[in-house]
Amino acid sequence: MSLNGRNVAVFALGGTIATATHPATGGAVPALSAKELLENVPGLDALGVRLHVHDFRRLPSASLSLADLDALHAEIRAELAPEAVDGVVVVQGTDTIEETAFYLDLLHRGDAPIVVTGAMRGPTLPGSDGPANLNAAVIAAAGPWLRGAGCVVVLGDQIHAARTVQKSHTVSPAAFTSPGCGPLGLVAEGRVRLYQRLPHRTACPPGDEGAASTSAVRVALHTVTLGDDGTQLDLLDGHCDSLVLAALGAGHVPEWLVPRLRRLAERIPVVLTSRIGNGPVLTRTYSSPGSERDLPANGLIPGGDLNPYKARLLLHRLLTTGCHDRARIALAFATAGIAPARPRAPSACQ
Repeated sequence: MSLNGRNVAVFALGGTIATATHPATGGAVPALSAKELLENVPGLDALGVRLHVHDFRRLPSASLSLADLDALHAEIRAELAPEAVDGVVVVQGTDTIEETAFYLDLLHRGDAPIVVTGAMRGPTLPGSDGPANLNAAVIAAAGPWLRGAGCVVVLGDQIHAARTVQKSHTVSPAAFTSPGCGPLGLVAEGRVRLYQRLPHRTACPPGDEGAASTSAVRVALHTVTLGDDGTQLDLLDGHCDSLVLAALGAGHVPEWLVPRLRRLAERIPVVLTSRIGNGPVLTRTYSSPGSERDLPANGLIPGGDLNPYKARLLLHRLLTTGCHDRARIALAFATAGIAPARPRAPSACQ
């Protein structure tokens, strides 16, 4: 189909895709504006898409905060409110793309797609992938193919659901994968080709009046390792509002950690995930102390197949919007942490 006359809002946040060489250090730093990024994309004008350009931030993605993403979503919502655009492209560094995409997916309740993209190789390097990724992202956001998909990630012409995408390599241009299910589709010849149905989505409700600010909520993440003696868990006690536990295998910890985790779970929500990042936390296979049967019995909340980083964002959002009840948090993770057939509208964490 022709994209001529379609409208896409582009929000630039910085990252590798926008880097230039610093004259003093010789290293790459975010420097290019959104306008400069788009001017360097061959063939973009030929699409006929009208671009609404916003220089939102100019930061390495490691320096973005959840407050930045809340502000970004507010601007996206304002851009979409009058239905002046058909989709949105967010351009940022790849280090935190999977987290940005999932967080925006939790917030976004409209049908217009939000497409997050970036680059693994900056514009000063041979084989820079930024222009191709931007071109593909604009096509994906402008067309009708991804309406209702929420937030997706487009790199290397592949389209990944926010819920499943992971950065799986530090430097490879093919760094982004969706373990266990693969990409949603491909951008080719100026259109989107979908391989599978659009994914199930979970959207959190807006915050209540007087809900905690994003920066006020502290969600810790602890990764269990061989021989973990629990010292770090003791240090976290009393210094966080909730905890995501990245456990071994399908949801296992050394049995000597169980009393510590039980004490934590009596005071704060503790969500059980796997450090592997591919596959679900089990619920009824193993029953030894510290297993996935034992930990929920001691108050931990199963996180389904969300990886620890995305589970942390969901838990953070729930607490920020005033959801502190363990049963409601467990229900939200039961909804978001398992991927049923896609409903027509996103279900709510409530």
